[in-house]
Amino acid sequence: MATLSSATGRRPRVRETRPIWVGKPSPPVQALKIIVIVLITVLMLYPFLNVIAVSLADSAEVGFGGLLPERFSLEAYTSILRGGIVTRALLVSIGVTLVGTACSMVCTSMMAYGLTRTADLPGMRVILYLALFTMLFGAGMIPNFLLIKSLGLLDSYAAMILPGLISAFNLVVLRNFYLQLPRELIEAARIDGCNDRQIFTSIVLPLSKAVSAVIALFYAVGYWNTFFTALLYINDATKWPIQLVLNLYVVQGSPMPQIEDPNHTPPQPESVQMAVVALAVLPILLVYPFLQKYFTKGVLTGAIKG
Repeated sequence: MATLSSATGRRPRVRETRPIWVGKPSPPVQALKIIVIVLITVLMLYPFLNVIAVSLADSAEVGFGGLLPERFSLEAYTSILRGGIVTRALLVSIGVTLVGTACSMVCTSMMAYGLTRTADLPGMRVILYLALFTMLFGAGMIPNFLLIKSLGLLDSYAAMILPGLISAFNLVVLRNFYLQLPRELIEAARIDGCNDRQIFTSIVLPLSKAVSAVIALFYAVGYWNTFFTALLYINDATKWPIQLVLNLYVVQGSPMPQIEDPNHTPPQPESVQMAVVALAVLPILLVYPFLQKYFTKGVLTGAIKG
């Protein structure tokens, strides 16, 4: 073929071929995915940005529906923080979240590690089945209320912590992660003379930082969003978490009279509502970026394997 081509003086034809995309979608498909992701992001961010804009807008601009008011004002925030009720509710929610998350992590991690030894300790498998049973069936609202009342926990902060101290789902995730740890490390530590407490604190916990961070985030979000539990068990308004105050402002639309100052002109109700919403969401938004790097890794490593 080369001799024939050189003899005729013509170059051999090269057949044109279209590019074949192997292992990744074509550019039009990628562009469509980017457009869809951008639209979903805009739809998710717009309500939150609108909340911030309305809470910071001047009274004359409330209800304009935009994302950037011409005149900013902190009147709504100063109004709700002046009376002290929202501030106290924020402190109650922060305290319940910190104490509840710490207690839940201690109890859940210890119980999960104990349930990894179902083959060594008698009765562990029964306890595991009882914990899994709570994922399918619950006692109900009235029996739970009677239990809290009989324990003398009404109008106490413990009523917002103890009912959800251990989540069966989080327990299963931690237990499955502990089961995936190399048994050689634990056996080597046991040969060196370490007891179960030393193995748990020195080997198991340092190797489970990612999944522990994710479980802690789950517990923190749950305690911060405590509403129904506080609505049932807390009658004292001074012990209300921020979610009950948020319900009073946004859902019922009736601000608490202790918040308003009679010598000061109150801001627009819409600005006050959006300011309370922003204060209720802001703490979780500030904590999540620090735990986001552990989120994917922790969920995948602690997932249930088939």
